[in-house]
Amino acid sequence: MQKRLVRKLDLERLLSQVKPHPSPNPSLEQYVTPPDMAATILYVAAYMNHDIVDRSVLDLGCGTGRLALGAAFLGAKEVVGVDLDRVSVGVAVENSLKMGLKEKVQWITADIDAVGGRFDTVLQNPPFGVQRRNADRKFLSKALEVSKAIYSLHKSSHDDKPFIARLKANKAGVMPVSPSPFLKGYIEGQGGKIKAVYSMIMAIPYMFNFHTERKHEFAVDLYVIEGRMR
Repeated sequence: MQKRLVRKLDLERLLSQVKPHPSPNPSLEQYVTPPDMAATILYVAAYMNHDIVDRSVLDLGCGTGRLALGAAFLGAKEVVGVDLDRVSVGVAVENSLKMGLKEKVQWITADIDAVGGRFDTVLQNPPFGVQRRNADRKFLSKALEVSKAIYSLHKSSHDDKPFIARLKANKAGVMPVSPSPFLKGYIEGQGGKIKAVYSMIMAIPYMFNFHTERKHEFAVDLYVIEGRMR
């Protein structure tokens, strides 16, 4: 697809066309990656680190396909999206048809344990472990097993009101931060190396009956990780 530089605003507009899950499951933490956040992740991967264009890309826990479709649009050589939820994958297929990217992405309904092979890049927004403690560790382990360049979202350890206020005031909407000691220890213990961590604001609309706000904003961190395959 695209081999030229795509404007971030144009990428956001494209990603805003991605249809969300019609009935998300709270136990699976099926929160949508907002278009602006997805565009930021893809921009960091594609244009700061050259890990998308002409690369093989795996989206672990792909949901309805926003990151995978963005990678395909930017010019990835091969894209695979994996999710254990059949409804999510069905919607991802619909999205790929609507966006003219059907031939660019392979969708697989499976647990990530079933994933094998090698990929240049992994993109993932794993469960944050709110419902199931340390649920993100499984995704990190698999990503480190199959790839050399990993872009992974995690709930921030800097999630306090003064920090969020500074982050909101930042025009870029992104700030470099130090990694969580727990995630750093886990990643390095698995043979990976953290190259950078960027904090962003994630906004989740009211989705489930246990939510108490119309919109909940909190900080998340994008971990840029060098896998042990390098």
